[in-house]
Amino acid sequence: MAKKTKSWDGYSLKPRKEMPEGLWLACPSCKEMLFRKTVDKNMGVCPKCEHHFRVDGWTRVNQLVDDGAFEELCSDLASDDPLNFAWKGNNYKDRLEKDRNKGVGNEAMICGKGYIRGRGVMLAVMNFNFLGGSMGLVVGEKLCAAVDQALEEDLPLVVVSSSGGARMHEGVVSLGQMAKTSAALAKFDDAGGLFISVLTDPTTGGVTASFAMLGDVIIAEPKALIGFAGPRTIYQTIKVELPEGFQRSEFLVEHGFVDMIVSRHDLRAEISRLVDYCGKK
Repeated sequence: MAKKTKSWDGYSLKPRKEMPEGLWLACPSCKEMLFRKTVDKNMGVCPKCEHHFRVDGWTRVNQLVDDGAFEELCSDLASDDPLNFAWKGNNYKDRLEKDRNKGVGNEAMICGKGYIRGRGVMLAVMNFNFLGGSMGLVVGEKLCAAVDQALEEDLPLVVVSSSGGARMHEGVVSLGQMAKTSAALAKFDDAGGLFISVLTDPTTGGVTASFAMLGDVIIAEPKALIGFAGPRTIYQTIKVELPEGFQRSEFLVEHGFVDMIVSRHDLRAEISRLVDYCGKK
């Protein structure tokens, strides 16, 4: 009997290995296929066209603060389900649990004390990977706690926003945090505090309509979507297509809603410069 031989597939007699998922990603701006590790090493910025990809909250914290110089505040606070909210056979508690299991934290905001190029700051970073960075009761309480701590220790406050707005699952409980955070920042301003607001893609809804736009200095990353209602919501409501570039960082700078656009690579340097300039180091 003739001995069986393996068939040749044109490349190798060895079994092919499947390409692991997630190694490559397409840039939505220049359409280039990018090696994910290259993008990660470049702080989540496309090396071809400088498109700023969204990054999770802890990645953002690590990009901003000096190594080992962050003490988290209110890490034990977590959302509950005050309205027993359910929709389409799903419920809010299950959604919370699902997002917590992603390993990106237990809420849509991380706050704490840290150092940015040796300057002490109170830092609050929104986490878009957790329920779209939406602001619920806990997010509002964390921000107010950060404001109070900054006031007590005479530290500048830096807030990085990345949010789909107020969290519908908590209804008026969430909406009430728009007023509470704004009142806390008004108190901080009366005491002479420095508030630097950093807007990233996207910053929309109740977050834009409250604390995100109240900074003494408002910085935006390039081409970030910033507005109250997003383009899709506007079209679905009034059937109007927005002009090209409307609600983007460059449009807002031109019309005086944002002070400056700063690349992610330069954000640490710019924040530290502002802290020095305002005499808060």
